[in-house]
Amino acid sequence: MRMTRFRHPGRFGAAYPPLRSALLSAALLAGSTAHAARPMITDDARIVDAKACQLESWVKKNPDSTEFWALPACNFTGNLELTLGGASTREAGSAKTTDVVMQGKTLFKTMDTNGWGIGLAVGTVRHPQADTRDWYAYVPTSFSFRDDAVVVHTNVGWLREGEPRHNRLTWGLGTEAQLTERTWLIAETFGQNQGKPFHQLGLRHWLVPDRIQLDATYGNRNGGGERWFSIGLRLLSVPFLP
Repeated sequence: MRMTRFRHPGRFGAAYPPLRSALLSAALLAGSTAHAARPMITDDARIVDAKACQLESWVKKNPDSTEFWALPACNFTGNLELTLGGASTREAGSAKTTDVVMQGKTLFKTMDTNGWGIGLAVGTVRHPQADTRDWYAYVPTSFSFRDDAVVVHTNVGWLREGEPRHNRLTWGLGTEAQLTERTWLIAETFGQNQGKPFHQLGLRHWLVPDRIQLDATYGNRNGGGERWFSIGLRLLSVPFLP
């Protein structure tokens, strides 16, 4: 799961690792196949192409705060995607906080059309204002159906909160379905071993196939009260790294 923070009473400092990649970080990928990536929190078993980079960015509006995310990622070696980015959050009363995300992601098995893939992501999120750091790891698994027109993703992971120093189980289940040649519907649910899960529904549209993507989502926690809306832009490069 991408490392996206969901702030609410009683859970200061808790985070969910990119289904994306956000972070975070969404994912994750060029080529002619479908991509999970942004705007999904549940991460996919794919990485950006060898010697290529991507930028996932989005604005997330919560009832009492607004988050601005940017997550650049590159694959220098062929099977290791490295992400370094973060978020700036403006809360009620003009308070401002930041989060810094670092992550590495690799694949044990590449997903084929009508097949499956599995990988591993490990990362950390630093919260400078609170002087704390969270650590996380998760296993993304993806399953392709109908020649990649439908892809299902599952995440199972671990989160170590720097404050209050709790260990938590994280999980995610997401689906992406092709509506038209350039437009995809995404739906997912995700959470931790404690508390009610979250759900999210959204659309992804390629302005330029496999290069420029726009997306929008609406999400909430089961039972309501913690809704959000997001709009994102994703850019993917051709291979150019040495």
